[in-house]
Amino acid sequence: MRRAIRALTVLGLLAAATVTAFAVAGPAAADTQICEQYGSTTVGGRYVVMNNRWGTSAQQCINVTSTGFSIQTQQGTGSTSGAPVSYPAIYYGCHYTNCSPGTNLPMQVSSISSATSSINYQFVSGATYDAAYDIWLDPTPKKDGVNQQEIMIWFNRQGSIQPIGSVVGNATIGGRSWEVWRGSNGSNAVVSYVAPSPISSWSFSVLDFINDVKNRGAITSSWYLTSIQAGFEPWIGGAGLAVTNFSAAVNGGGPTNPTTPPTTSPTTPPTGGNAACRVTYGTNVWNSGFTANVTVANTGSSAINGWNLRFTLPSGQTITSSWNANLTGSSGAITASNLSWNGNIAPGANASFGFQGTYSGSFANPSSFALNGSTCTTA
Repeated sequence: MRRAIRALTVLGLLAAATVTAFAVAGPAAADTQICEQYGSTTVGGRYVVMNNRWGTSAQQCINVTSTGFSIQTQQGTGSTSGAPVSYPAIYYGCHYTNCSPGTNLPMQVSSISSATSSINYQFVSGATYDAAYDIWLDPTPKKDGVNQQEIMIWFNRQGSIQPIGSVVGNATIGGRSWEVWRGSNGSNAVVSYVAPSPISSWSFSVLDFINDVKNRGAITSSWYLTSIQAGFEPWIGGAGLAVTNFSAAVNGGGPTNPTTPPTTSPTTPPTGGNAACRVTYGTNVWNSGFTANVTVANTGSSAINGWNLRFTLPSGQTITSSWNANLTGSSGAITASNLSWNGNIAPGANASFGFQGTYSGSFANPSSFALNGSTCTTA
């Protein structure tokens, strides 16, 4: 939803309130109170907590602890058919020049090997709000101003409120089901994932959501992750809402460019038709489009040195883009071969790749898979 930190109508206010917005009081101790409109402080020597009361002139105060924050008072009232009044949050990364201590963000998506976060929320009744993550990305390593892509993950919503845009389908990410919304607030694009029931605590891969947005064509691997944020968007009330614990970490060392095709053949000649394998074929399907994430597991006792996975797409399906493998064919018979960096699969290990496509008629999965000439079991 809208933020003063990214709404065009308040950029002038931000410019006039720079000192107040990012007046940092030093590392927060327990029971540190922030009532300034854009007041912020650091916690744990690693994260920033911000009040971010952007949509109302009414008072909002947050109580900052050593591991999170709680909303102490929230006196603004927003229209449930419009925007919330604020987004008090804790974050890792850079946001309007206010970077968390020692952060390695912004980091290019292609360089990220893992991005994880853990959250514990405390909810209240009788208020209208969402409890949501904000994940921000931009084509440049931007530390100031509005980023071009926002990912929201709605852990909970109370009252007659909804994300920006409209429903475009459903997805299974991190072992959970999500309703997917897509739209724009006029300043940036938004993809939102809405949980069907409240999630009060979870440790998960942020990179899984980033990859899903990439698979939908909204960003590319050359974009930059700038921050990971978790907080609340209150419309009415909200006192007592709290993030009791938060952590986030982003690690580099990922492939330099996982979407760059290698040579037309694997780096190492594939082993013969004696591979023992299991294929997991996970899909996200919407309207006339889909993404597929394919995991090839080595269930044998010998390493697989170079691989070709053959399968046949059902009639009406066409691949439009792919990642982490070199694909031959776009419909019908498909061969996926390894890239230079993922050709070796040790016993008990796996390799993954994916693709995006279109379909007509009813959607179905391929009926069988063969790795280096050997038929695989399917999970």
